[in-house]
Amino acid sequence: LGTPCLIHQPNYSMFDRWVEGGLLDVLTEEGIGCIVFSPLDQGVLTNRYLNGVPTDSRAGKPDTYLDREDITEDKLSKVSRLNEIAQKRGQSMAQMALAWVLRQPAVTSALVGASRVSQVEDSVATLNRLDFSQEELSMIDQILAG
Repeated sequence: LGTPCLIHQPNYSMFDRWVEGGLLDVLTEEGIGCIVFSPLDQGVLTNRYLNGVPTDSRAGKPDTYLDREDITEDKLSKVSRLNEIAQKRGQSMAQMALAWVLRQPAVTSALVGASRVSQVEDSVATLNRLDFSQEELSMIDQILAG
């Protein structure tokens, strides 16, 4: 009907990088904004699960988008190593994961599923450190590929 596409809303995170296969380029070329959802991979890309699955977490509750089986040892090992990079950057794991998706020029915003004010505050504090060195990006890629 002639209505232009202004915003595309794909899922995108360190663990779900499918949009890097060309979609981000097309969105940039066409001048279409990209508001990503699940940039924290349903909370996995936070420090929430580093010591197991809390009973009050998404994975600890029935009938959520995140099953306990999705919290694999491989993923947790990667998050633990990524968390070390985040700490060296002076960020929480969640802040680094948000900064990582926001580093893409096509990404105009990221939707976070905050359930507490402190989570919103932590997410907003991401804006204090959006830059990445090439070394940091290489280390992140190595961890994610491993």
